[in-house]
Amino acid sequence: MTDRSELTRLEAVLDGVADRVLPRVPAGVQEFLAFGIKQAWACLFGALMLAAIVLTAWFHPDDAWLARNDLLVVLAVLIQIGMLAARLETGRELIVIIVFHIVGTGMEIFKTAVGSWNYAPGGWLHIGAVPLFTGFMYAAVGSYLVRVHRLFDLRFTHYPPRWLTAVIAAAIYVNFFTHHFVLDLRLPLVAVTVLVFFRCRMHFSVHRRTLRMPVLVAFVLVAFFIWLAENIGTAAGAWLYPSQDDGWHPVPLTKLVAWFLLMMISVVLVTFVHRPRPPEHGRLESPPTPM
Repeated sequence: MTDRSELTRLEAVLDGVADRVLPRVPAGVQEFLAFGIKQAWACLFGALMLAAIVLTAWFHPDDAWLARNDLLVVLAVLIQIGMLAARLETGRELIVIIVFHIVGTGMEIFKTAVGSWNYAPGGWLHIGAVPLFTGFMYAAVGSYLVRVHRLFDLRFTHYPPRWLTAVIAAAIYVNFFTHHFVLDLRLPLVAVTVLVFFRCRMHFSVHRRTLRMPVLVAFVLVAFFIWLAENIGTAAGAWLYPSQDDGWHPVPLTKLVAWFLLMMISVVLVTFVHRPRPPEHGRLESPPTPM
């Protein structure tokens, strides 16, 4: 079970409700339902942001007095305020989310300037060609990671030294900029990340059981779902890649490499709020998940 000391007040109440309700369903279904509910809860910020992007694409009039980009900024701020007011995020986690916002916006300003992708014009709330709502999309990734860490009471075995992961993350971030001018090191950085995290296992508490899986598998899975969200965002016209200017088509799967590397940066940022901890003795665990 999740350590309730790590939960916000509302989450502790919901966790207690789940403890009373889940035993009423078949034992084989309990863990599946608990996993799905926790994942959905952890994705709340990102899901609301994605819903805002889609709904404004469908219903926002082109001649409205408030531009769509500015409306998305307002909605993003309201979502963040609501998360804090409802105590769905802690103060420490807000700091990490702000860092995600700053790091993401910095990269967006550069990437749009070199033509990697572009946003629909319009509105006042932007820096250069970057609408301010874009930083909240990176913040949504940070929100998910810090919330999933708490909700699943994540623990790790064979976690590499944090200083080493920080060095790799810094190199990845720098390469996002420098590969436009010098040698692209994305694939070597993927290889280094795989080498460093190859033995690392993530232990996560679902409901009554604690499961484990390779951290690298988690990186790939989260990167895949970010790729899916990116396809929804581009289909809704929030931003487009140059290859989509003549008509929308799915984002190439090669973008998974970039999102995999982003996961490395993201995980390192989260470790400065939630220091990687080893599993507690006596937890009921399933057999290891194979690579």
